Amino acid sequence: MKISLYQRLALILCASFMIMASLLVYWSNSLVQQSKYQAEQKLHLHLAEHLAHDNPLLQDGVYDKPALENLFHTLMLLGPAFEFYFLDAQGNILTYSAEAAKIKRKSVALAPLKQLIANPKKMPVFADDPRGINKQKIFSVSPVYQGELLQGYLYIIIGGEIYDSIFSQVQADKDLQKYGAFVLASLLLLLLVLLAVFHYFTQPVKELAKQMQALKAVQFDQTKIQLKQWGSAENHGIDHNEVHFLGATFNDMVIQINQQFSLLTENDRIRRELLAHLSHDLRTPLATMQGYIETLAIKGDDLSSAERQDYLATVQRNVSQLKRLIDQIFELAHLENGQVTVNLETFAIGELLHDILAKFTLKAADKQISLILKPQPCQYIVYSDIAKLERIMTNLLENAIRHTDLGGEIVVTVAQLSTQVKVSVSDNGSGISKEDIAYIFDARYRASNAIEDNIQHTGLGLAISQKLSQVLNSELMVKSELGNGSSFSLSLPTLKP
Repeated sequence: MKISLYQRLALILCASFMIMASLLVYWSNSLVQQSKYQAEQKLHLHLAEHLAHDNPLLQDGVYDKPALENLFHTLMLLGPAFEFYFLDAQGNILTYSAEAAKIKRKSVALAPLKQLIANPKKMPVFADDPRGINKQKIFSVSPVYQGELLQGYLYIIIGGEIYDSIFSQVQADKDLQKYGAFVLASLLLLLLVLLAVFHYFTQPVKELAKQMQALKAVQFDQTKIQLKQWGSAENHGIDHNEVHFLGATFNDMVIQINQQFSLLTENDRIRRELLAHLSHDLRTPLATMQGYIETLAIKGDDLSSAERQDYLATVQRNVSQLKRLIDQIFELAHLENGQVTVNLETFAIGELLHDILAKFTLKAADKQISLILKPQPCQYIVYSDIAKLERIMTNLLENAIRHTDLGGEIVVTVAQLSTQVKVSVSDNGSGISKEDIAYIFDARYRASNAIEDNIQHTGLGLAISQKLSQVLNSELMVKSELGNGSSFSLSLPTLKP
């Protein structure tokens, strides 16, 4: 049978409570009894000595059994809480105050008697009770001498049979029973209060366990169940309420896991779409190359020299396009997997930008586009990776030229920002719509106003540029308005950290 945490704690609490209550009652009774024995023995310590000195039959050490029996009987009537015995020097019982049928022992061990006589401060001391084989009681004792000869001992049991009988009756009194019942009821009430407290503190744990079980039943899909609101983990510190902190942390963990799972699902969808697009892009130049090569192989000498050269030029263009696409796929894959080495160094960014702009002079001239670097001269120093920065700026300038109309203008601006240098590439071309601007760094995304030219583009340039900027501990930012151009920028450190 499976039992809950609260039930286990309740059983343990009840068992521990009963054991502790029993031990407490036993210890309390023992302590009270020991205190009573010590007080009574101390109170009557010299009783036997006074009786021996004050009684003519004992003060001279004279032993007269009938006379002593009569004396003991009289004394017991006067003090029913005591039993009187006269022992010889070896501890044998010679005479006593009780009925003969009730005496179970013929002798008493003398060691406790001698101990009390020698050291009366160590009490209580127990000795043999003649009325029982294994019973012991507190006592008062006094040696009886005849001259210097020890004749025996006057041995008085404190709390004899009559006393025990009366004390038992008193213990059974109704008031005492009421008091015992009150104490028992108080203990039971305390137990109920403790069980209620345990239930209060274990109930949240039970609710959290049920929530975990329900979440497991729906394959950990948060959208299919309603999570209990424990509050945020920030509002429930460990010192405030550990269970609520655990519940809030569990909720946050479930939300985080579901978000990550959704992100993984979305990334997987994007990856499949990317593979589908790339497969199409790879298939197109391959199919074109295959067609022209088969034509060359089949027709052979039937083709004119001009046709053959035209076919070979087409194959060469498709080979270049295929190589360009494959290179960019590998580059993006390495960037996403973090398999990139960074060679940071200090250099003048103006010199790098002059060299990059020089590569695009002819292409810009074909469209009558002005390439401008501001300021002139540019003498800023940065700490970055030259090759990766060149790759970023090349991609940005290619895009800017493709989306800028005839007679347009492209401006590369460098500005100092405290410990960083901001580099921007701005154009007055077609711009990007608000709907497209959030997706332009996604691989294979094509904006609604994308410009086509005689070169097939892979759509990976901006995605690669964004990954490279992140490798350089920066981020590629964009500002654009449809019809009013675009501006891409990133910030680079000026000093080695």
